[in-house]
Amino acid sequence: MAKIQIKRVYDKPSSADGLRILVERLWPRGLTKEKAAIDLWLKEIAPSAELRKWFGHDPAKWEEFKKRYWDELRHNPSAVETLRENITKGTVTFVYAARDETHNGALALREFLTLA
Repeated sequence: MAKIQIKRVYDKPSSADGLRILVERLWPRGLTKEKAAIDLWLKEIAPSAELRKWFGHDPAKWEEFKKRYWDELRHNPSAVETLRENITKGTVTFVYAARDETHNGALALREFLTLA
């Protein structure tokens, strides 16, 4: 598997990012497509709106969020396969919008891929 980096979409893009994949269901507020420099937007790989709202980036819900998100991913094999096909080509950066850098969907997604 390729090296998967994690980066906030509001941080400046870099050539070291490799393929930049936005793993959010909604486009980040206040960003143009040019500024975001997204190569691929996989809305369907992101946590459901219901799960995202339930989680609310509450660190106390982190472990349960991961379990529920991974369950969603297991029930969405086509999106996971599309992602896997795109992460075999070298360095990849999962780009996310959340302010919380230690409890977000991009981190949970990378962990899912390393465990699955």
